[in-house]
Amino acid sequence: MLNRKIKKIFNGYGRLADRRSEIEPDEIFLDSSNLPKFDTHQFEGRLVSPISKRNIALLTVFFGLAFVALVVKVGNLQIVEGEKYSNRSENNRLRHITVFAPRGVIYDRNGKELAWNIFGEDKEFALRKYTTLSGFSHILGYVKYPAKDSSGFYYNEDYIGKTGVENFFNGELSGENGLKITETNALGKVQSESVIRLPKEGGNLTLSIDAAVQNKFYESIAGLAQRAGFSGGAGAIMDARSGEILAMANYPEYSSQIMSDGRDGGAIRAYLENKNKPFLNRVIDGLYTPGSIVKPFVALGALTEKIISPSDTIFSGGSITVPNIYDPAKPSVFTEMRAHGYVDMRKALAESSNVYFYEVGGGYENQKGLGIYNIEKYMRMFGFGSDFPAGFFSGKSGIVPNPEWKKENFGDSQWRIGDTYNTSIGQYGFQITPMQAVRAVSMIANGGELLNPSIISNPSNPAAKIINMSEDDFQVVREGMRGAVLYGTATGLNIPQVEIAAKTGTAQLGSFKKFVNSWVIGFFPYENPKYAFAVLMERGSSVNLIGGVYVMRELIDWMSINAPEYLR
Repeated sequence: MLNRKIKKIFNGYGRLADRRSEIEPDEIFLDSSNLPKFDTHQFEGRLVSPISKRNIALLTVFFGLAFVALVVKVGNLQIVEGEKYSNRSENNRLRHITVFAPRGVIYDRNGKELAWNIFGEDKEFALRKYTTLSGFSHILGYVKYPAKDSSGFYYNEDYIGKTGVENFFNGELSGENGLKITETNALGKVQSESVIRLPKEGGNLTLSIDAAVQNKFYESIAGLAQRAGFSGGAGAIMDARSGEILAMANYPEYSSQIMSDGRDGGAIRAYLENKNKPFLNRVIDGLYTPGSIVKPFVALGALTEKIISPSDTIFSGGSITVPNIYDPAKPSVFTEMRAHGYVDMRKALAESSNVYFYEVGGGYENQKGLGIYNIEKYMRMFGFGSDFPAGFFSGKSGIVPNPEWKKENFGDSQWRIGDTYNTSIGQYGFQITPMQAVRAVSMIANGGELLNPSIISNPSNPAAKIINMSEDDFQVVREGMRGAVLYGTATGLNIPQVEIAAKTGTAQLGSFKKFVNSWVIGFFPYENPKYAFAVLMERGSSVNLIGGVYVMRELIDWMSINAPEYLR
């Protein structure tokens, strides 16, 4: 009995021990309500389950792999790309900075500055400054400055000449940029700097232009255009011995300063929208119907081909009539402003007789004519309709009409006598530039040298060609042009300060001939020619009575007081 009781007691303790080896959930989590003094925010009174061996193993593998990756990356940076990043670090510490070379200064023939440099406090490069005198934009042009992006990196480190002298002589005017290195600390403050390559200044340029004459020439053209309603104007004065350009004016013009600065968007937009095209360099790229200024060159062709002698006369009754084989009742009548009576070559040039040049150019009744192909030959000989030699003045070649040109442009293969007549007096499809005109008339002045015009003072360029024509024939034409000043169409240039020879031209425009181009070409002094000139006043009213002659008279009057050395 006693043994059973003892066994029962031991069995009870055994079960108790077994139960204690099995922790129940309600024994793990304490009831905080029964343990009010535990601070639960500090995790008092809570039991945390231990991290399992599996999780520890995973963490060990993860950190091991991360360590290996770190070692590989560090090794790559140190061994493989160490030099690269060392250089990058060095470059971050040492900055290479361009030292911009000043651009060359542009002077006129007398040493007056026309384009120079100014240095602003907040600029890394010099700004271009241009003369405030009018009339220089098409000569000087403008530049585009060095440019950088938003990060401060210069993607263009050079001045770029865009037009004019700035463009054509960009290589001569541009310098060679220098280089300096600055050392900075971690905060970016400059610790030291050193110039390792000094900049080389651009070369200076002396032009053949006389700034004062140029300014007055432009003002005379602009003033007349504004008063008389011409849409534009252009002119050039050239040394008939060397080809140096003394003045070259275009109206309207733009501002070289505004274009270089590039900040005045309104002004630039106005230039672009101006129907009179201020960016057009009319002297070299403007094509215009020449009218009667071609007559001296037709005359030289006729004399050379023995079509007529200087003393032979042709009767001008104000018109000639050509039968119309297609409709005899409607003959073709070719007119001129007035009847001149009997005229020889000198008088025909002085008074600008159309009838005389109709007959000399195309023939009429018993008078033999040059014919269109001979007219074309001599016009090209004097530089019309031909490409300019490569250079600053290389521009439009123009048009000398011929049957092939007519067929190509009008689909009409038949060249009529009237086409030759109109070409003989500078009408029909004839198109020339003012530079071609001054170059051609200089040949009359110098006796046959077709010069290469130069914008540079003291050029070394020889004549493009020398034509073999009789000096006597040249003298006949010179006398006819002098007669135009003494008693003909250019008497406005008959002044005591200097003897001038000239030829005027009025080219009718459009189907209704409401507008005209007004021309004058010539040279001075008459006995010993030094300078040739050409002036065009563009698209004025056909009832206007003043034009190119007015411009030259105003300029010569001014020169006689302010620049008399050119008139001697």
